[in-house]
Amino acid sequence: MKILKKILVFLLIVLVVAQFFGPEKNEGDLATVATFISETNPPKDVKKILETTCFDCHSDTTTYPWYNSITPVNFWLNDHVLDGKKHLNFSKWNTYSLKKKEHKMDELYEEVEKGEMPLDSYTWTHADANLTPAQIAAVVAWGKKVQGDYKLQMTAK
Repeated sequence: MKILKKILVFLLIVLVVAQFFGPEKNEGDLATVATFISETNPPKDVKKILETTCFDCHSDTTTYPWYNSITPVNFWLNDHVLDGKKHLNFSKWNTYSLKKKEHKMDELYEEVEKGEMPLDSYTWTHADANLTPAQIAAVVAWGKKVQGDYKLQMTAK
């Protein structure tokens, strides 16, 4: 029993010390998505959906919840953000080729349409990110239109 107590005390100390260390935060400026917004021109309702369901993990700006200050949760959240930005980063939209933009728009609306995005792990703690069928339809319609515009631009070249 004495060894178990020592192990628990040691683990508690490690947990307390770990609170002083964490990953670098994704705290850029939301203005970095301006190119994406101006180029794709989402309707007001779709823009709001993007802000509440996409930009936290797919841009250089994340609005962190209170529990992000708890280690190891902050490392788990950071991993989600880095993975999201690896797949699609709206803040880097201006660096994407026309072909890549067309492909990313295809993936965007397909993921939303299939219910793959936003992730369940995000919607558990962000109730406003649970999309209604009407919101999904709006994102899909907008995404298809934007993808079509990119296809037209590619054939015009």
